Amino acid sequence: MSAFDFKKEYKEYYLPKDKPELVTVPAMNFIAVEGKGNPNDEGGEYQNAMNLLYGIAFTVKMSKKGDHRMEGYFDYVVPPLEGFWWQDGIDGIDYGDKSTFRWVSVIRLPEFVTKAEFDWAVEEAARKKKTDFSAVRFLTIEEGLCVQIMHHGPFDDEPATVALMDAFLAQQGYENDFSDTRRHHEIYLSDARKTAPDKLKTVIRHPVRPIAK
Repeated sequence: MSAFDFKKEYKEYYLPKDKPELVTVPAMNFIAVEGKGNPNDEGGEYQNAMNLLYGIAFTVKMSKKGDHRMEGYFDYVVPPLEGFWWQDGIDGIDYGDKSTFRWVSVIRLPEFVTKAEFDWAVEEAARKKKTDFSAVRFLTIEEGLCVQIMHHGPFDDEPATVALMDAFLAQQGYENDFSDTRRHHEIYLSDARKTAPDKLKTVIRHPVRPIAK
C-alpha cells in the first residue's frame, strides 16, 4: 500500500487551478517556527527554521522504526512546506523589501499527532540531533473562507497573480480579510533549491470575506 499523500488526497487545498477560486479551509495542525527577515539570507532565521521543521517532521514520520508507537499512525508522505507571511503596517505583501518580512513557516501534521506526541517528537529530535528545538511549536490554524490560485514561476512574479485574485474577488463580491490571525499564505509544491525559478509551483491563498452591503 502506498503512503498517504495529503496533496493527492486533498487536491482542493493543494492543487488549485490556474485561475482564482474560493475555498473553505478547515482546522489543521502544524509544526511551526516563527521568524523575520529575508528568506534568502545565507544562514538566516528562515534557513534555520527549515532545519527545525524538517527535523521534527521526519522524527514523526520515522517513529514507526523505533520503540515509540503513535496511536493511529499511518505511513504518509511529509506534506509540503508552507508559509504565512506579513509585514508590519502593510496589508498583503511588499515584495520590494524582503528584509521586513515576518513569517510563520509550517509543515502539516497528520491527524494522529496529538500535542503530547508532538512534544515527544521535539524531545526525541533534540536528543538525537543534539540541536535546540525550543523554537518549534504545535499550531492549529483554521483559515476558513479564502481565495486561492496556483502560481507558476518566480516568487517575485507573485504580484501579477495576486492582482488576478483581487480582480476575481471584486467581481464576486468579496474582499481580502487580512488581520493578525489571517495572513498571506503560500504552499510550496516545488523545492526552490532544486527547481528552476520559471518551473516553480506555489499555491497562493488569501483570507476573504463578503463585501458588506
